[in-house]
Amino acid sequence: MGIPEKIKAIEDEIHKTQINKATEHHVGLLKAKMARLRRDMEENTQKRTLSTGGGASGFDVRKGGDATVILIGLPSVGKSTLLNRLTNAKSKVASYQFTTLTAVPGMMHYRGSNIQILDMPGIIEGAAAGKGLGKKVLSIARSADLVLIVLDVFQPHHLAIIKKELYGIGIRVDQKPPDLVIEKASAGGLSVNILVPIKISEKLVQEILLTYGIRNCRVVIREQGLSDDQLIDVLSGNRSYIPSLAVLNKIDLVNQGFVREVQSKIGSNFIPISADVNVNIEALKEDIYKKLDFIRIYMHQKGKETDFKEPMIMQNGSNVGDICNKIHRSMIRDFKYAQIWGKSAKFGGQKVGTDHLLIDEDVITITKKI
Repeated sequence: MGIPEKIKAIEDEIHKTQINKATEHHVGLLKAKMARLRRDMEENTQKRTLSTGGGASGFDVRKGGDATVILIGLPSVGKSTLLNRLTNAKSKVASYQFTTLTAVPGMMHYRGSNIQILDMPGIIEGAAAGKGLGKKVLSIARSADLVLIVLDVFQPHHLAIIKKELYGIGIRVDQKPPDLVIEKASAGGLSVNILVPIKISEKLVQEILLTYGIRNCRVVIREQGLSDDQLIDVLSGNRSYIPSLAVLNKIDLVNQGFVREVQSKIGSNFIPISADVNVNIEALKEDIYKKLDFIRIYMHQKGKETDFKEPMIMQNGSNVGDICNKIHRSMIRDFKYAQIWGKSAKFGGQKVGTDHLLIDEDVITITKKI
């Protein structure tokens, strides 16, 4: 029996099993076995692709700018028009499905930042399982800094379909990696230290670890309410945790009452826009900027004025070492010390090392070794 057949057999067993206290341990193990088989199948596929020289022609887009945002949606929801509104790109626009067949990049310039926007081919239900160009499209989303889900105003229910497909390819939108540590060892068996209440038993934790071939390790769990799915995600090692924004496009075709009705059905966590007639596009740019959680760092060279016109855009939580790496990969090797002015400094001109955390609008001078 091949891997696909084994996966199908486990799926069938899960579907026919009634989930309750008595069966949750059994189902948790089945899910772990299925996740490992899928990981193995994905790795085998990647190896075959590399060995045959195959690739995703038109989908190999080099990341650029300060962050990458990917447009995800079903066909004909207006992604190409939205890309053209947000950037200087010239993505092909038409009123029929599957106009875009490759990744089309554009650059959005906003508040000193350069944000790469990728328009991808529309996905369909079953994309994560390989329908259409789904797997290629969704795999690119893994490396994005933000997923922008584009919905048609007349089909807002597609939000659930898209999130399901993203989940199926290993993308956990609007989630954080579970707070747990797994330290593998060469001997000593399985040591599980549970520091907070969780949803699964210690025995199930150990058996899931064994399913992944881990027989010697130390596990520390600090994630409140940890589930079997979250543990499996960590062990699979191929999950991406990415924030998302949802936009409801083509609102120029309906009235405000219709939009409010949609909000009552699917919740208010979306931005109503019209890419075609340029409604709320500036507000969307601001929301994208905020969601990417940027900080602005101003560079000051000795003997010169601070450059307040073109800040260096960094992710919140960046340190001085991250600044060095963004300037040039050799900078960290030649680093001597940095001086900081701003909210992160105890006093103006404080000397710090590479691990000093930066705050929005800090000013920095980097001194290299002679």
